[in-house]
Amino acid sequence: MVEVRLRALKDAKLREFLLRFGFGGACTALAGFIAHRYGPVIGGLFLAFPAIFPASVSLVESHERARKREIGFDGTQRGRMAAAIDAAGAALGCAGLVLFAVVVWKLLPHLNAVLVIALACCVWLATTLLLWEVRKRRFFGRSRRSMKERNTNYQRSE
Repeated sequence: MVEVRLRALKDAKLREFLLRFGFGGACTALAGFIAHRYGPVIGGLFLAFPAIFPASVSLVESHERARKREIGFDGTQRGRMAAAIDAAGAALGCAGLVLFAVVVWKLLPHLNAVLVIALACCVWLATTLLLWEVRKRRFFGRSRRSMKERNTNYQRSE
C-alpha cells in the first residue's frame, strides 16, 4: 500500500541523510565529468540517473526489516518487498519523465517556458499515476482471482 508517513522524517538519522546527499553528489559529479569529457548530450543522459535511488532503496529495505524485527519477525522478506515496490514506483516515475522530456523538447521552442514546464509536469503526473494504476490492477487483480480460484477449489475438495 502506498502511503506518506511524515513521522519517518523524524525517525531518519543524520547518517542516512548524509548517505543520500553523498550518493546524489557523487552521481551528479560523475555526470559533470562525463559531460565535460564527452559533451553535454551524453552527460545529460547520466544526469537523468535517479541519484539518490540506490541509497533510498537500501534504506527502505533496512527500515522495513527493522520494523518487523521490533515486533518479533525476521523482516527480510518484507524489507525486500518494500524495496521492490519502491523500485517499481521509481521505474514508473522515470517513464513519466521520458514524456516530460518529450513535451519540453517539442514545445519549448514554440511556447512560453512556464507554460511548457507546467504542461510537462501535468503529463508526468498523469502518466505516472496511470501506469501505477495499470500495474496495481494487473498485478493485484490477477493474484486476487487466483486466490479466489484456489479457495473455491479447496472448498470443493473438502
